[in-house]
Amino acid sequence: MTDQASTPVSAAKKLFIKTYGCQMNVYDSQRMAEAMGAEGYVLTENQSEADMVLLNTCHIREKAAEKLYSDLGRLKPLKAERPDLKIGVAGCVAQAEGAEIQRRMPIVDLVVGPQAYHRLPAMARAGRGVDTEFPAEDKFEHLPKPAATRRAPAAFLTVQEGCDKFCAFCVVPYTRGAEVSRPVDRILREAHDLVSRGVREITLLGQNVNGWHGEGPSLEGQGGEWGFGRLIRAMAEIDGLDRIRYTTSHPNDMADDLIEAHRSEPKLMPYLHLPVQSGSNRILKAMNRKHTVDQYLRLIDRIREARPDILLTSDFIVGFPGETDQDHRDTLDLVARVNFGTAFSFKYSPRPGTPAYDRPEVDTDLADARLQELQALLSSQQKAVQESMVGREVSVLFEKPGRNEGQMVGKSDYLHAVFVEAPQAKVGDLVRVRITHSAANSLAGELVA
Repeated sequence: MTDQASTPVSAAKKLFIKTYGCQMNVYDSQRMAEAMGAEGYVLTENQSEADMVLLNTCHIREKAAEKLYSDLGRLKPLKAERPDLKIGVAGCVAQAEGAEIQRRMPIVDLVVGPQAYHRLPAMARAGRGVDTEFPAEDKFEHLPKPAATRRAPAAFLTVQEGCDKFCAFCVVPYTRGAEVSRPVDRILREAHDLVSRGVREITLLGQNVNGWHGEGPSLEGQGGEWGFGRLIRAMAEIDGLDRIRYTTSHPNDMADDLIEAHRSEPKLMPYLHLPVQSGSNRILKAMNRKHTVDQYLRLIDRIREARPDILLTSDFIVGFPGETDQDHRDTLDLVARVNFGTAFSFKYSPRPGTPAYDRPEVDTDLADARLQELQALLSSQQKAVQESMVGREVSVLFEKPGRNEGQMVGKSDYLHAVFVEAPQAKVGDLVRVRITHSAANSLAGELVA
């Protein structure tokens, strides 16, 4: 008689993923985890117990490659201790550096670009490889169907990748490739799947997401190319999907139909991230942004006319090559005119391979001073906007328990983090909350009876 207790059972392999950068990398990491799940891997938060470590990189910010190699250096002792540990590098630095990563760091087994991660399972089985091609096939269609497990109430869904804008400071066209829009039926199929697994809010992702123009369903009268506003209205028809967001947008792709969706579709949240980068026409031209300050401001007026309560956020680059004191003052003037709910601002950092890479840089101390001045203005606007929320009622989707007993944390319609005493509530509840207090980067509220 066999002693079942002594029969060896193969343990699941463990996968640790570190994600750098944007929401699209978060989404890509989730899809890679699902792909490796079909190979028997389960996620772990403990790097030291992993059978595979995957670093999903971002190339947007300064010294991205240096940060990667620093992290890989810290993995050397783990690899020496466990030679069978697989180490992979994915994402935009993988795309930019390619085989150079393995040359500099032989501990790396796998290098896979953001357009080829559907091939990761085969590469893992092979044990070693580099794939930074831009394959013709749709990577999303070659990924295994996700397991029917519950998801967090808010999820990302990539609908568009790549960029054709070629801003002078940006590496995205070189690491993510040309703009590609996923077809409507594939997007809606994935959205229905997410909702069936408990998702109530979906954020549509793309490098220029509002430039999406996908092929419509092949049903009679539904074919042809759709615009982004029409996609949002189709998403809004999904039962159980309560909220829709999108990021990141380009001012030149804010079509009339999309602005109208902000006016007429209640499921589209009153929040828009619309990067402008500078308030100087001279610098915008040098950046190859292909819009002017006046065009941006007139667009903001149209959006606010359609949705008066919309919260606007943006991106700014300070110290771009050739920026003068007057250019900087022009940026401050634009910020004062628009009044952003929040914004992300950075000192310019040259990215190899971009048109601006070899241009003379602004003095570091001067750029630092300008950044501090801009951030002070943006912080004062954020504080004023948050304080104006006190006393108002908003909807909050609870995403996780808070630090305190009986406390829940979620996002408001305007993407503010909101802390609420709600001992009977659970993750996934969508509730009405009255804001009672504004903190540095969050709000506090109470349930509305």
